[in-house]
Amino acid sequence: MRAAAIFGLGCSPKNLKAFQTEESIDWRIGLPSATDQVDIILLFGGDGTIHRQLSQLVKLKLPVLIVPVGSGNDFASALGIRGMRDSLAAWRRYCSRQNNVRAIDLGVITPVSSAVAGVPPASDGPPQYFCSVAGIGLDAEVSRLANKLPRWLRRHGGYALALTPTIFRFASFPAKITLAGDGGIRARSNQPTILAAFANTSTYGGGMKIAPHAQMDDGYLDVCVIGRIDPFKLACMFPTVYFGRHLRIPEVDYFRAARLRVETEAPLEIYADGEYVCRTPADIGVHGGALKMLTL
Repeated sequence: MRAAAIFGLGCSPKNLKAFQTEESIDWRIGLPSATDQVDIILLFGGDGTIHRQLSQLVKLKLPVLIVPVGSGNDFASALGIRGMRDSLAAWRRYCSRQNNVRAIDLGVITPVSSAVAGVPPASDGPPQYFCSVAGIGLDAEVSRLANKLPRWLRRHGGYALALTPTIFRFASFPAKITLAGDGGIRARSNQPTILAAFANTSTYGGGMKIAPHAQMDDGYLDVCVIGRIDPFKLACMFPTVYFGRHLRIPEVDYFRAARLRVETEAPLEIYADGEYVCRTPADIGVHGGALKMLTL
């Protein structure tokens, strides 16, 4: 068997040694350029490292094992892999039986141009994949601030640390979310908004369960929209997000969609997997079964 290892920030070939117990495996370092070069890919890092490799991983269509050693590891956790021990268990199972590969969906973000003289906006740029959660508003602002923190601090509550002061100074903004599907095109949300999250996995930000019902293989994104809300109520609400209880709050709208368009009065940054992607307006959808991932 031939295997490739990809290392994110703070990782090195030292992290690979625990996986190199089988002498029959031919190892290479770095992302392969073609499918016939390797049989499996091991990716050492967190959500950001995975995010930056997604386009090529989709093209290669090879099984991927995540070794969660990044500052944010929500995607690996969604697969049931919560540390090095789990990754090693998944690796050994694959080496012996190769029966623990799961096809999962990815989210897809496509920037669109603004409407001109009554002409509907159209796709404007290549699509970009995300594995966990994309968002605008408060979510994107917190991700931007968290990315400025030292890596060790981001790994130990950096998202929550950036969130606390942002809640009290972030203002709601007009946003329109339009759904497209078999039933035609319809506006689902058109209101002052604090946050809109488009989720392929249930958690982000180090375990915040923004979309408690999200599944990675159902062909849908779970959408959570938080409307205009008093800052103090918002601050009290966010601890409940870790348990998925925020869905009980009247200002929270929760639904599923296979394809949608998000538009804002002024262009706003879209972050996905903690990384900047583009600005609104944008189309957001699902690529079903886009990746083959190793699980426990």
